[in-house]
Amino acid sequence: MKLIVVSGLSGSGKTIALQALEDMGIYCIDNLPFKLLPSLAAHMLNAARLQQKDAAVGIDARNLADDFDAFPEILAQVRAQGIKCEIIFLTADDNTLLKRFSETRRKHPLSSDSVPLNEAVMAERALLAPVASDADWHLDTSHTTVHQLRALVRERMGQSDEHNLSVLFLSFGYKHGLPPDADFVFDARCLPNPYWEPRLRPYTGRDAEVVAFLEQQPAVNRMYDSIRGYLEEWIPSFEAENRSYMTVAVGCTGGYHRSVYLVERLAAHFTAQRGHVLARHRELP
Repeated sequence: MKLIVVSGLSGSGKTIALQALEDMGIYCIDNLPFKLLPSLAAHMLNAARLQQKDAAVGIDARNLADDFDAFPEILAQVRAQGIKCEIIFLTADDNTLLKRFSETRRKHPLSSDSVPLNEAVMAERALLAPVASDADWHLDTSHTTVHQLRALVRERMGQSDEHNLSVLFLSFGYKHGLPPDADFVFDARCLPNPYWEPRLRPYTGRDAEVVAFLEQQPAVNRMYDSIRGYLEEWIPSFEAENRSYMTVAVGCTGGYHRSVYLVERLAAHFTAQRGHVLARHRELP
């Protein structure tokens, strides 16, 4: 039996994440006062009519609590009842959040006539810091569409029931910024770049033409072997610490060729070795 807490910044996609969990058959409650979590846990254990194995709760800045400093203590009370808890914390960069609120014209829960939107976003980050510090999975949605977010939640949460650790391999472009939710970041910008081959420029690291080019580069194979060897040695140690999620990011300049190729190759290797592996390419449509 598991209780999933979905939290994060307003505008980061918490509602979408909860909907994805509900579509998986998980009993979901949005905007529950977090101090009621122990009562919900007791209900999950004692109510025979509640058929769902798991439940998910949305907790955010709309909460009735005036601060979240007590959140770790409340979480400990839930776990003391014998229920496993997992926390998903969604975030996004300030520019993305401001743009989303501007486009939807929705009011931020902490904004007011005297508190502008940018200050409300900063205040919310500080308010939810105790929740973020306890999170099992930090998910940055700055470059994630609604459909990608739904798929990512379904895939990762569906797999976490069967295995202690779900590994996401993520490619990205450095010119678009580092992924803040990555546990490990590897830099592939020192490798030969297919972009400078005019015939290869329109393709990506998933296309056979680029794959053939990169497979012929000794430096590419050495980097792949190094990353693979490092992860093979250390993933079991993180898994032994009861980690549920790990994100391994590989970046190149644009995020279209070298990083995509390495992520595809690493994901294929670890899928065959252990399963419960996802590959995502941040800069590809």
